[in-house]
Amino acid sequence: KSRVGVGSVDRFVQESFDIYDKVYKYDGYAAAGTPLDDDDIDVLEDALNELTALSESAPNIMSDLDGVGFMKQSKATLQMNKAKKALNYSIKTSKELLLGQRQRESEETEDEVNEASEVPSEDSSTNDNSSADEIPQEEPTNISDNLEVYSKFDFVPGDKLLFFDDYSQDFIGDFPSKWNTNGTGEVVTFGSVEGKWLELKGGYGIQFIPLLPEALPEEYTIEFDLLAIVDNKTSSTARLNLTLDDNDRFKDGTSKSTVEIPLGQYGAFGIRVSNRINSETIVNSSLNADIRNAVKNKPHISVAVNKRRFRLWVNQKKYVDIPQFIAPDKALSTIKFNLLGMRDGQDRLFISNIKVAEGGVDLRRKLMAEGRISTNGILFDSGSANIQPRSLGIVRQISQVLMQDPSIKLNIIGHTDSDGPDDANLALSKARAKAVKEALVNIYKISADRLTTDGKGETQPVGDNNTTDGKAQNRRVEFVKI
Repeated sequence: KSRVGVGSVDRFVQESFDIYDKVYKYDGYAAAGTPLDDDDIDVLEDALNELTALSESAPNIMSDLDGVGFMKQSKATLQMNKAKKALNYSIKTSKELLLGQRQRESEETEDEVNEASEVPSEDSSTNDNSSADEIPQEEPTNISDNLEVYSKFDFVPGDKLLFFDDYSQDFIGDFPSKWNTNGTGEVVTFGSVEGKWLELKGGYGIQFIPLLPEALPEEYTIEFDLLAIVDNKTSSTARLNLTLDDNDRFKDGTSKSTVEIPLGQYGAFGIRVSNRINSETIVNSSLNADIRNAVKNKPHISVAVNKRRFRLWVNQKKYVDIPQFIAPDKALSTIKFNLLGMRDGQDRLFISNIKVAEGGVDLRRKLMAEGRISTNGILFDSGSANIQPRSLGIVRQISQVLMQDPSIKLNIIGHTDSDGPDDANLALSKARAKAVKEALVNIYKISADRLTTDGKGETQPVGDNNTTDGKAQNRRVEFVKI
C-alpha cells in the first residue's frame, strides 16, 4: 500500500486492491459454503465491470512514468505489477463466483498477490508523499462554437417529440416531477451556467428514470447535456451508465443494453458497452475513447436507436455504432441513468435538456417525396439565432438534397414558442431562418439564390405553449420546396 508519488500509479494501485479486498471477501464466503444472495451477486457484477475498465487503463498509466527518476520508475513498476496480479486474481475469481464454478486447487492467499522483491527506497529528495509527479490538472478549454467542426456530424434527431425536460416547471431543491428514482437528486442552478440542472446522486443500485408517456418505439433518439465537476483524483471507475431496459422498475429486466460514459480524468478510460438479450450476455466490450476534455466542458450526448442498431455521439464525434445491440423484435421500454464511482461531496454530475423523440430517420427522402419537412431538431441558444453546433446533422441532410438536385429551391421558415413579446418572437423566428440559410451557404457552399427565408413567430403553434413539451414542439424550422 506504500505510495510511489506518481498520482495515477498510486490511484491505480489503491483501486485495484480496494476491489481485490471486496472479491477476496466473497471468495471467503464461497470457501466457507456461505451462499451469495442477490445483493452479493449485484456487487460482484459491478466489481467485474470496474475490474475490466481498470485493467484496460494500465497501459495508459504506465506511460505516465516517462521522464521520472529511475528509482521511482522501478518502484512504480513493482507496484503496478502487484496491482495487475491482484486484478487478474479478482477478474478470474469474480467470474467463477458469478457462474457458481469457483474451485480451488490449492489455498490462495494474499501472499500470492504480494510476492515480489523489494526495491531500495528513494533518497530523501523524492519521498512517497511528494506531489512533484502528480499529473497536472488540465485547464478546461472553451466549448467549441466553431460550426465547421460539426460540418460532418451525421446525427439526426427524431421529429416526433416523446419527452422533453429542462426542469423549467420544477422548484430549486426538489426532485423533478417528470422523473422517478430509488435514491435522491435535486434541481439546481449555477451562476455561470444557463438553465436548471438535475444533480444525480451516486450510490449502490441508484437509478434515475424519466417518466415517458409511452413505451419507446423501434426508432428514436435521446439527447441530453452533462455538467461534470471532476478532477485528476476522480476514480477510473467513475461513470454514467445509460441503460435501455425492458423493465420499468429498479431491477434489471431480461433484455437490456447499457453504455457506460467514463468520467475519470487521470487516464483515457474506454466507453464500455454491454447488453443482455433474454438473460444472455451477447456484447461486453470497451471502446477506445479519450473524452476527458469533453467531460469537463458540458458535453452534449446524442443517441440514435434504429431497430437493433445503436449509435452514440459525444458532441460531434461518434464513438459507438453497433448494428445488433438492441434485443430483436422487442423495443426496450425504459431509459435508466445510473451514476457510479464518484467521491461523495467532491465529484458531482448534473444532467439537463433531455429530449426523447421518435424517428431519427432520413429526412432527405421525406423532403424529396413530400416537398416539405418540419423539424424541432435544429436548436438555437435561448433567445438567440445562434445555431447550436450539434444541430448540424439536419442542416447537412438538407444540403445533400440541394446538392443532389440543383433545380431545387427551398423556403426556410422559423417558428418560436409563445414566451416573450409577439414582435420579438417574430423577429427571432426570421433571424433563426436566416441563420440556417447562412449555415447552408457558408458551411455547405449552397448558392444563396436557391434559398429564401421567412418567420412566423408564435402564430402557428403545433403544441401546447403552456407545457414544456409543447413549447419544444413549437420551436421548429420548416423547409418547403418552391
